[in-house]
Amino acid sequence: MSIRKKPVQEARRPSSSAASRIYSRENVSRYTERSRQRRRGRAIRRGILLGFCGVFIAAVAAAGMWFSTVLSRLNDGEIITTDLLNILVDTDVTREPFYMLLLGTDGRPGEETYRTDSIILARVDPTQKQVTLISVPRDTKFTYKGSTVKINAVFSYGGADDMVEAVNELCGVEISEYAEINFDGMKALVDAVGGIDINVPEGDEVDDPEAGPVVIEAGQQHMDGEAALTFSRARHQFADGDYTRMRHQRMVIGALADKILNNLDIASVPALLESLADMVHTSLSPADIISLINAMRGMDINNMYSANIPSWAGEDTYIDGQSYVFVYEDKLEEMMERVNAGEDPQGPQSMGKGDGGSATVGDLYNNSNKDWRYGTATTSGSSSSEDGEGSEESSEE
Repeated sequence: MSIRKKPVQEARRPSSSAASRIYSRENVSRYTERSRQRRRGRAIRRGILLGFCGVFIAAVAAAGMWFSTVLSRLNDGEIITTDLLNILVDTDVTREPFYMLLLGTDGRPGEETYRTDSIILARVDPTQKQVTLISVPRDTKFTYKGSTVKINAVFSYGGADDMVEAVNELCGVEISEYAEINFDGMKALVDAVGGIDINVPEGDEVDDPEAGPVVIEAGQQHMDGEAALTFSRARHQFADGDYTRMRHQRMVIGALADKILNNLDIASVPALLESLADMVHTSLSPADIISLINAMRGMDINNMYSANIPSWAGEDTYIDGQSYVFVYEDKLEEMMERVNAGEDPQGPQSMGKGDGGSATVGDLYNNSNKDWRYGTATTSGSSSSEDGEGSEESSEE
């Protein structure tokens, strides 16, 4: 039986009239134009892509240049020296607790010598969103290279690295980061964030021309930079002088932290860094600062722990005619053990040893200088301070 193969079908050929339409001069022109349009479209797309790449590269280059410029100003090599960086302990500031030394100075751009007006040791725990502020009186007696000096003189004599070593030794800690800001920088920072809000307790009103030109009333106040600086420097009119000034400084830091962490658009931080880079000097990079702000956002500022080191000053603290602040070393050691553990310092808010009571930045807004001085302050950890932590009797050996 023979097998017949299926005939191969021939392709349909167009009729002579159809062929003439397909291959006419008119159609050739149309195909040529379409091909030209496709090539033009590809060229436009390539141009857009190359333009986008150019803009992106230019933006990256500009960002890199901005970062480098701001970094060089924030990390001014004349202040953030190799000696200082060698003393600071390496820490991942967004993943583990660390200590930071905060100094407020009376320096101005171009000046080579200036003094520290504010010394605050801060323990920052980004994992728990908790901050502890410990003020060190600037007149604290300290032995520096065999001589007795006020601790703020260490900065004048030896710079930031010696100051970090002094606070490390005094408080038994290892500091990881450093920052200093001068008076003009302080005003600029407060103004740059739109001002800060502070509840000034009755009795803590400020009218001190030596501190600044602003008169500050009691009650809820919105302060600009000049007012905040005046509030931070005033001391002459208060019963416990420099201790009130240190409390006010912690109150200002709390209000600033609240504004930056909870009421400021993160997108505005680069512009903020740009405006302050000439007046704030720190070991933190711009990237560290932005990451740390992100990590700490939402922190309850009123629950920031607050204390000054246990200390006293009086007729028995004069040396060669100069008044010093003496430290209760055993009480300071006990307090710092609690701070290291991330616990409430239970330290004093004025002159004295402290009574073991709790106090936060929120408590500072609700008690006057006389409450802290005479032991009548009501705090978050107790109904009232016991044993008169700040009284003159408790401040004596």
